[in-house]
Amino acid sequence: MKNFHFKGHAAMLTANMTWGLMSPLAKIVMAGGIVTPLVLTDLRIFGAMVLFWLISFFQKPEHVHHKDMALLLAASLLAIVFNQGCFIFGVGLTSPADASIITTSMPLWAMVLAAFFLKEPITGKKVLGIALGAGGALLLIMGSQDNSHPASGGDNPILGDILVLGAQLSYAFYIVLFKNFVQRYSLVTIMKWMFTYAFIFALPFSYNNLIATDWSALDLPAIGSIAFIVVCATFLSYMLILVGQKNLRPTVAGMYNYVQPVVASIVSICLGLDSFNLTKGVAVVFIFGGVYLVTVSKSRKEIEAHEAAARE
Repeated sequence: MKNFHFKGHAAMLTANMTWGLMSPLAKIVMAGGIVTPLVLTDLRIFGAMVLFWLISFFQKPEHVHHKDMALLLAASLLAIVFNQGCFIFGVGLTSPADASIITTSMPLWAMVLAAFFLKEPITGKKVLGIALGAGGALLLIMGSQDNSHPASGGDNPILGDILVLGAQLSYAFYIVLFKNFVQRYSLVTIMKWMFTYAFIFALPFSYNNLIATDWSALDLPAIGSIAFIVVCATFLSYMLILVGQKNLRPTVAGMYNYVQPVVASIVSICLGLDSFNLTKGVAVVFIFGGVYLVTVSKSRKEIEAHEAAARE
């Protein structure tokens, strides 16, 4: 545990706890039909862009090379446009339970992509950790499904599931391919340009919907949910994700996806919609045990250093 990065783990834990609250809140916002998935996605992007630009005025200007601006565009498409767009549309078309189950696949994709692009080893501890985490997440999700409310499902669950899966793949590609790139600039500089690109890309598709939205018809719960989604589940979470990305290996960072169903289960228990039992306790142990195993698994650098020492 000598390479344990507390800051990275704390950032990923907090970000995913916040994202765990986003799915039910997004469902609340879109349930009334006033705010469409596309409008909610654009609100997230625009709100975070404004907040990151405001913060950037209070720090020393940082020049970004024009070649890196092109890379920031690619990062923006993977981490924001495709990730947020596919997820929000997918949640609107499928059930929250299905969406939560599919999100458990992200660490697996991150491990496979990191092995392919970064030559990170697929170790026994890493595989076992991912299996434990996925098993714990599935225990929580399956135990929280309420079959007495079929209306909680979506209009097109197959397409919705595919879109949510696309969101996980997009995010996995981002945390793997841009692991080294994010070390070059400050997190505010990276985020302000990524969200600016995302806003420019998304606005042409959402402009008509934004104009047609009856904002005065939103009630206080919907407004509060939108504010939380924009400020906490987008602005703060993406900032924290970058902190985690700078300090943790992609597979370790991806493992924190399993925290999201834990948060959803805790919220349900607090609202009296669910109750704590032994199964949930075991699930939580599995999830954090899985995170631990992936964290202590050896990285490529550690294995190479050990082999070099053995040769001396």
